Amino acid sequence: MVRKDRDHEIAKQFLKNNTQPLITSDHVMDETVTLLLSRVGHSYAVRFLDMLQTSQKAQLIYLTPTQITAIVTLFRNRMDKEWSFTDCSSFILMQEHQIQVAFVFDEHFKQAGFLVKP
Repeated sequence: MVRKDRDHEIAKQFLKNNTQPLITSDHVMDETVTLLLSRVGHSYAVRFLDMLQTSQKAQLIYLTPTQITAIVTLFRNRMDKEWSFTDCSSFILMQEHQIQVAFVFDEHFKQAGFLVKP
């Protein structure tokens, strides 16, 4: 959504050609909305929310208290990494759903043992 972002064209092409379902969490949604709000404004953040809620390709999962406990434990135990709390939430979600590939431009997912695309 942010055309001036360095990864915009690569992300756009990936999403255009991707045939696999996308799974994300409420934590990633929150982080994305906040980032869009600060970088390009409220209308972009709302547009992202609208797209996510109506998407046929993306599934939004709300994390449970049990998952939050696992996220806190992972975050607490990996002080050797600069993983964000949201990164850890994605790692836990991916492990539970046996997801091996992440659509990210973040080296932290490689550090955690996942494959990344694009």
